[in-house]
Amino acid sequence: MESQFKQKSFWSRPEGVTGGLILGGIIAGGSYLLYKFLPVLIGMLSNTLYLAGMLIILGALIYIALDPKARTLIWYMYKSSMRWITSLFVKIDPIGILKSYVEDLKDNLGKMNKQITKLRSQMHLLKEQIYNNSKQINTSLDQAKQAQQVQQESVMVLKSRQAGRLKESNFKLEDLYRKMEILYKVLNRMYENSEIMAEDISDQVKIKGQERAAIHASHSAMRSAMSVISGDKDQRALFDEALEAMADDVSLKVGEMEQFMELSENFMSSVDLQNGVFEEEGIKMLEQWEKQGVSKLLGSDKADLIKDDKPLDLHEAVPERQNADRQNPYDDFFNDK
Repeated sequence: MESQFKQKSFWSRPEGVTGGLILGGIIAGGSYLLYKFLPVLIGMLSNTLYLAGMLIILGALIYIALDPKARTLIWYMYKSSMRWITSLFVKIDPIGILKSYVEDLKDNLGKMNKQITKLRSQMHLLKEQIYNNSKQINTSLDQAKQAQQVQQESVMVLKSRQAGRLKESNFKLEDLYRKMEILYKVLNRMYENSEIMAEDISDQVKIKGQERAAIHASHSAMRSAMSVISGDKDQRALFDEALEAMADDVSLKVGEMEQFMELSENFMSSVDLQNGVFEEEGIKMLEQWEKQGVSKLLGSDKADLIKDDKPLDLHEAVPERQNADRQNPYDDFFNDK
């Protein structure tokens, strides 16, 4: 099966940053030492013994540069060293990173559940306000009609204007309610998908953690180096790359989840139902999100949720999706590894 992820180059990894800094330091330091000791080196060339030793060193360097196996071995040792140095300061163990993502997901799920409850409450209040406005519109129109019949012009104008203002208010409130419906549906689906993702990751961490330990035990650093020199795949590196790709995918989804939670929080904060006002900026933020590209967390569900114009029944329980035959999507990351 074709790989489900793109392998990151060494330089795009955390250890690549460390390697770049150290390599830059080596080049800068070597250049400085060469400049300082150049007169001494020139003097040593006049000595036959020193000249022979320098030629041997130069020959060894040329051999390493031209021999692919020697280059591969040195490059492997360099990458391994940089990874070890980086691990002293930065968490790069993919299993540990995934465990921290599971903790973040569970924490975010608790916060998202509170947001959903708060939004549902706001929607109930808004629905009630729209209903009360509609009743008041009918009452005002009836009063205007009665005033017209008894030729009370001022009362008729007053009640007609009152009905007009309430109609305009309801038009805006109904538009706000439709946006809340979308927000509610998206939050519920994100919560559902994130809950499933947390379960998938937890399963993978348990299984792949054991597999990783077994692979690292059976493929020592020296054996991996010999495999690389002989042109075979380094199973330890391939397995870790799959775990890192999985961690990157989860990172993007957790980031999207947190970003949308912040957006929904700002949206709800911009609505003051008690005073019947709301800021246009909150709606604009939600509309901007709707126009953005595909969601990694929602997938194709995003477009369906936005286009879904079926009225939402707040008294109806949210249906659970059937996941009996669902496969763990992260299994594909480890195929043929």
